[in-house]
Amino acid sequence: MSGRSKSEICLQGIGVSPGIAVCDARLVVSESDRIVTRSISADEIPREIARFEEALIATHAQIKHIQKQVSEMLGDEHASIFDAHLLVVDDRTFIEDVIRTLKKDMINVEPVLSAVSNRYSDMLSKVDDSYLSERAADIRDVTRRILGNLAGERLDRINSITEPCVVVVHDLPPSDTATMNKSMVKAFVTDLGSSTSHTAIMARALQVPAVVGLHNVTATVENGDVVLVDGAKGLVFVCPTEKRLKEYRQRALEQEQILLELDALRDKPPETLDGYLVPITANIELLDELDAVDARGAKGIGLYRTEFLFLGRDTLPSEEEQAAAYISAAKSQYPAPVVIRTLDVGADKLPSSIECFNELNPFLGERAIRFCLSHPQLFKTQLRAILRASVHENVRIMYPMICCLKEVVQANELLHECMDELASKGIPFNRELEIGTMIEVPSAALIADLIAPHVSFFSLGTNDLIQYTMAVDRGNENVAHLYQPTHVAIVRLIDHVVKVSHKYGLWTCVCGQMAASPELVPLLVGLGVDELSVTPSQAPVIKDVIRKLHYSSAAKLAQEALFSDSAEHVKMLCRDLISNIAPEVLEFSS
Repeated sequence: MSGRSKSEICLQGIGVSPGIAVCDARLVVSESDRIVTRSISADEIPREIARFEEALIATHAQIKHIQKQVSEMLGDEHASIFDAHLLVVDDRTFIEDVIRTLKKDMINVEPVLSAVSNRYSDMLSKVDDSYLSERAADIRDVTRRILGNLAGERLDRINSITEPCVVVVHDLPPSDTATMNKSMVKAFVTDLGSSTSHTAIMARALQVPAVVGLHNVTATVENGDVVLVDGAKGLVFVCPTEKRLKEYRQRALEQEQILLELDALRDKPPETLDGYLVPITANIELLDELDAVDARGAKGIGLYRTEFLFLGRDTLPSEEEQAAAYISAAKSQYPAPVVIRTLDVGADKLPSSIECFNELNPFLGERAIRFCLSHPQLFKTQLRAILRASVHENVRIMYPMICCLKEVVQANELLHECMDELASKGIPFNRELEIGTMIEVPSAALIADLIAPHVSFFSLGTNDLIQYTMAVDRGNENVAHLYQPTHVAIVRLIDHVVKVSHKYGLWTCVCGQMAASPELVPLLVGLGVDELSVTPSQAPVIKDVIRKLHYSSAAKLAQEALFSDSAEHVKMLCRDLISNIAPEVLEFSS
């Protein structure tokens, strides 16, 4: 613990994963923050040069390995992108410049490498030649990898933390969140982030209390400070008073009692008081979550986010590796359904094994189904793996970020090509597996009637649907107040999609954060949504709401919402209803 005397500081952020935790702070810094300058003697120069050359050799080997994997999965054309990276790591002019500067300045190699790299990349980026300016990005990418190899074992990597702590970090990629040692990381808090980021999704999946969007928590907290985290309310107390600790110890006991009562609902049907059944399925990212699905009362998987098979690794998963994962999910839930979403990479989720060009606005760029259709071999590898798992007959497939009918048609054509390939090899699969699309782009919602004849179901990804409808970057704190799930435009889009799906004999699920928000469940039920898919830990809370709700009350609420004039009014209607029927669940809602 920190030895300094410090008054309690209260910070308000965005609660993204409920729970209460109290522990010492552990500051985690990015690789760029770890470049420390230290003087060296003449005797140390050969050792620094040797460290540099070893890091170059390791980097060269890593790039060659990635290039080989990409060649096998995507073809030589895409693998050739890495030729430029190899030219950088083997460039003797660049290497000699680093060594010469190291000898002159008499400091360790990390700051020298960073300075030389910045000088080269800055010069190239200013050249009026597209090829040369693109090489600046190659230099920066290779430099980051060399620095990583120079660092060796990073003591503050989240997956290697061995003491109980609250992790305090500027930002946390979803791949790092997925690999955290949750037995030691009691909670985490970040400067950046939003409630619908993939880091937040991972925190909820791992059931680790988390608060994001705190702006300056890394500047406020010191290593060893006692930190209290309220993941539901988005509150962080630095050096809390004894009175505060006592208050939260009592709240933790009360929450534990509520959760015990909710767990008793595990085998009860998610049915309203007047007999309206709303199945609850689970969103999962990791196979480790499979046991929690049934244990918390969900039945089946409404969204299996497959991109986490691709993140945090230097190689692409093979067809066999993917098939094994999908088969494990199918077997664990049988006969309950398992909806496998095809790869949704892009924006904040890019595997290191896939080389992608920087985009000015990646959330509106080549991501999800667009990425898959432009990388057909990678896509077909996944489609074949899903088809091989479909032999268990509870597997369904779903395409992400559809924006037009053409994308559905093209994806289905590739799926049928894969069916023919497997059939020619005598590999069994279910030719009648259900096909669905995510509805998370307004254009898809508005042409749901055109898409419906080509699919079996819709799944409303409300996180992106809100973002794209409201033109709000869900991670931008300056416009976060405009990210409104209860905006009438969102309510009307959901209503439209549900009505279209029922007209064509389809069913509609909501798998976004709206489904896991207790106060919004009556609204979704009233709009006629057929299924709710949530993080396993949220299933008991959502089931509690459904079982205390009258469908007639939900339908009345939905009708009022459709003709309301403000998001605030709709939110108030939802909150009032929950306060009357299930006030205990508000303890787990921000």
